Amino acid sequence: MSDLPGSATPTPIRIDFVSDVSCPWCVIGLKSLEQALDKLRDTVQADIHFQPFELNASMPPEGEDVGEHIARKYGSTPEQMAQSRVAIRARGEQLGFTFAMDKRGRIYNTFDAHRLLHWAGLQGRQKELKMALFDAYFTQGQDPSSHEVLLAVAGKAGLDTVKAAEVLASGAYADEVRAQEQFYQQNGINSVPAVIINERHLISGGQPPEVFEQALRQFISGG
Repeated sequence: MSDLPGSATPTPIRIDFVSDVSCPWCVIGLKSLEQALDKLRDTVQADIHFQPFELNASMPPEGEDVGEHIARKYGSTPEQMAQSRVAIRARGEQLGFTFAMDKRGRIYNTFDAHRLLHWAGLQGRQKELKMALFDAYFTQGQDPSSHEVLLAVAGKAGLDTVKAAEVLASGAYADEVRAQEQFYQQNGINSVPAVIINERHLISGGQPPEVFEQALRQFISGG
């Protein structure tokens, strides 16, 4: 329909979505961004790149109890944590994502998940793997540091599990992931999600779809 009078070609934009697999607000931010882009599908053509960020880079292999971790790291009380869980679950329901808080008892190291995501990007299946990882952890309560879990998730995302196993066993893309993490940290990204448009315009946090839509409209109009 692009040859009709008054029609316009969608504006191509690059979006770097900096996030961690274990961050619930990153799920909310991504689902909100997707809804905003769907509303702007005739206006914007987005190329999304998922960039690594580890909220807990020193997390040991066995992980840590979620409640103990949040209390120690943020000083949150049990009441505050309960309120946060209710808010996250409600936001997820609004966006069509299920947070099964009763299944998520521990928080884990996510470095290998980021290595696998880097490889998935080279295969053109990064978004599929990202959503499958979010589902595995937040909905199914699975351990995203487990290679067995990662291989099952890779299969669900349409990736070759034999090659995925080779990536995980070899330590491939570790240097690339660390370099990307350092790049964003050195450029002031210290919390996620961080949504960067065309490498210069930042939208922080798990914003509602309307906020992303307004920001994208402003950006493409030069505002």
